[in-house]
Amino acid sequence: MNQKRLRTWSAVHTWTSLVSTLFLLMLCVTGLPLIFHEEIEHAFDPAPSVSTGARAPIDGIVAAARRAHPDRIVSGVYRDPDHPVVTAYMVPSWQAAVDSPSDTVEAAFDANTGAPHAAGENPAHGFMAVMLRLHVDMYAALPGQLFLGLMGLFFVAAIVSGVVLYGPFTKKLAFGEVRRERARRVRWLDLHNLLGIVTVAWATVVGITGVMNELTGPLYARYMATDVAALTAPWKGKPPLGREAKLASVDAALAATEARYPDRHATFVSWPGNPYGAPHHYFVWTQGKGAIDRYMSMPVLVDALSGRVTAAAPMGGALAAIELSRPFHFGNYGGLPLKVLWALFDAVTIVMLGSGVYLWVARRRRRPGTQRAPAPQLVPAE
Repeated sequence: MNQKRLRTWSAVHTWTSLVSTLFLLMLCVTGLPLIFHEEIEHAFDPAPSVSTGARAPIDGIVAAARRAHPDRIVSGVYRDPDHPVVTAYMVPSWQAAVDSPSDTVEAAFDANTGAPHAAGENPAHGFMAVMLRLHVDMYAALPGQLFLGLMGLFFVAAIVSGVVLYGPFTKKLAFGEVRRERARRVRWLDLHNLLGIVTVAWATVVGITGVMNELTGPLYARYMATDVAALTAPWKGKPPLGREAKLASVDAALAATEARYPDRHATFVSWPGNPYGAPHHYFVWTQGKGAIDRYMSMPVLVDALSGRVTAAAPMGGALAAIELSRPFHFGNYGGLPLKVLWALFDAVTIVMLGSGVYLWVARRRRRPGTQRAPAPQLVPAE
């Protein structure tokens, strides 16, 4: 590779890294607790951890949630497939669910008895919710998601350019060698190169899957406007179901869903009118029972008045790919050992990002009075 190409790739690596570093550091720091979110939340969860096999009626849990918060609308109910906990979500209005998604009250119940959470809200939940919002959209909704997706693309470009530069500047060094006898900047350069190359596969997977996940919002909106709209076309033009509407039993809707699709669990149901669901249907989210299927969601439409299953609305194409990519992003498809490995790579990436900033600052200090930062003059092995 000639010097001109080296300078070009160096400039790409420098500026894609610098532009995205601050946000990548934020993503790495918030990503660490999110890797272990299940373990953290269940460690602080005063709810029961053992199922008795019996399930309290969801209708009773919904009624209890409404009594506790009469000024709110029940937007959905989540049945934890791994722990005997049922959580009801309540919003001030359907419009508020879109405009102020953080203004959602959650009430947890014992799935065995239907009793409210004995010790109140899980103390870890608030912290994990903040970490998730920062990691997903920085509390900026769709613009924040798209911006972080762009930072992810810069990260991928920095990885590619770093791989291109690695060979020419380390070909005379043994793998992993750090020239301790050289100046501090050279030692940090060698360490930066080493950390970058040992995490390249992990960083590429996490970077690409992260970009994919940031596109969930617009892709889901398109899915609702096309696939789901086509399935609910027979109900188009009918008045929305208000609070006074006599809705079918939620338990019956869940039972009908699992009877129609016995190889799937019904885990979440959103109420008719929910802007992320359907106007006249319970929107029942299901997950498979297999090792891979459990990460694939399939919504099922249940007529909210009759309680009959009317259609399934599988998410194909890009949304299906995103569903599969999510466990790779957080490392939660291989149990606790893989999560620990993911966390170690995350910590190493934080050090790598910090060392990259140090190298850039150190280079500028060597050229006082420079009007603009030149492309980095990396120090090849001699």
